[in-house]
Amino acid sequence: MSSRVDGVGAAGVSTAGGSTKVAGSGVESAVSPSEQSVAQATREVASAVAASDRPVAAATREPGEGDQGDRHADDPWVLIAAWLPPNDHPDRPRMTLSTVTAEGNADARTVLLSGWDEQGFRFNTSASSRKVEQIAGHRGVALTVLWEGFSRQLVIAGRAEVQSDDELAAAFVRRTPFLQQLAHQNTVDFAQLPLAQRRQQFAELAAAHPDGFPQPPDWTGYLVRPTRLTFWVTGVDTASRRTEFTLVDGIWSRTLLPG
Repeated sequence: MSSRVDGVGAAGVSTAGGSTKVAGSGVESAVSPSEQSVAQATREVASAVAASDRPVAAATREPGEGDQGDRHADDPWVLIAAWLPPNDHPDRPRMTLSTVTAEGNADARTVLLSGWDEQGFRFNTSASSRKVEQIAGHRGVALTVLWEGFSRQLVIAGRAEVQSDDELAAAFVRRTPFLQQLAHQNTVDFAQLPLAQRRQQFAELAAAHPDGFPQPPDWTGYLVRPTRLTFWVTGVDTASRRTEFTLVDGIWSRTLLPG
């Protein structure tokens, strides 16, 4: 799920020239270099948050005859390539990751799609997260990608396995500085702090690492190898339907289902 602020904060505060000036007020006061660094980091964090909320343009075309018509791809990866952005696209799709708890209950949360290929779909997280514990006990998971306006949905069911060290390193390098910082700072202890303190500490750490962050020791991730892929598109002038692919003995079979 925008705008980038360069030199002027959201409240109309400029920090150019070693001073702080409130737009339209004529009030100007000196600030220290460290305060300027914190202010700059705050603006960069705000910009990164806004950027993370943008829709993925490469994956938001309107549904049409190719989606609901009578010509169907025999290979699900042809549809995947048409629906999802390439792995080098800067805006990563958000997915709902569904897992099973030790008690057999369902759990879910939103993660970013780090990348995909014909092996499967990858996401990354902290090794201390609840999802990691749940996947260790039950490797069957589901990923749901929902397009803006509820126009399209992709459901991926499969088995999760830990990524290789090379895959983990490559995924971290591709993260934006904001997301790299989250991997370091988004902890249980940090969540207990008051909002003002969290903002201050986050801005200070960002200012201290202008070139990005090293990979943290608890960085991990998973490859979900799909066994079922279900493509749904909204119906405009008729009932919607799903195109579902199921993998059996290494061969994908296609079924049409009501929406």
